Amino acid sequence: DPDAMRKLQQRLDNVYAGCPGDILEDQALMMVVRTHHLPRALLDALLEGFSWDAAGRRYETIDDLHGYCARVAGSVGAMMGVMMGVTDTRVLARACELGNAMQLTNILRDVGEDAQRGRCYLPAEDMARFGLTPQDVLTRGPELARDAGWAPLMAYEVSRARALYAAAVPGIALLDGDAQRCAAACANGYAGILTAIEAQQYDTLSTRARIGRLAR
Repeated sequence: DPDAMRKLQQRLDNVYAGCPGDILEDQALMMVVRTHHLPRALLDALLEGFSWDAAGRRYETIDDLHGYCARVAGSVGAMMGVMMGVTDTRVLARACELGNAMQLTNILRDVGEDAQRGRCYLPAEDMARFGLTPQDVLTRGPELARDAGWAPLMAYEVSRARALYAAAVPGIALLDGDAQRCAAACANGYAGILTAIEAQQYDTLSTRARIGRLAR
């Protein structure tokens, strides 16, 4: 909804202008922004990701999908790093990669649920490697999990997600105390979802509920 996005952008403008009005969430965000000197660009990136969702954007390549993940999750990872007191750009970059890994994990876990909403986030180029298309996800339902190309496709994407978690590990090691433990718990917990996907023979089209319980 373009109008909803404009309203969110105006609220963010107000937060950074120091006049959030009587919206409690915006007042709280203003305090966070001021306390931690949170860069406006990170929140703008998050809103841009929301706008891509609102527009129903699809993703042709993994680089295209990484662009989406960077906006809706990498930006959050960087914000968490800033609020933990991180100033080293190398560590913030690793925080972005952890956010991207977690978002890609969400996408792989939620394929069936997203399809019910008319969405497919899997890169079309990757799907074509295994003889599939985004339209297959949207129209074939749970039956698609029995297609010869489905498990190899999902295994391929799971390996991509694991590579992102591995890339994030050096950054976690550079965090202090509680921040390091918190980031490690998030990374390990979410990486466990990938193991659950494998245990379900990559069927995230009809067995989403069991995977979801593990994630919580």
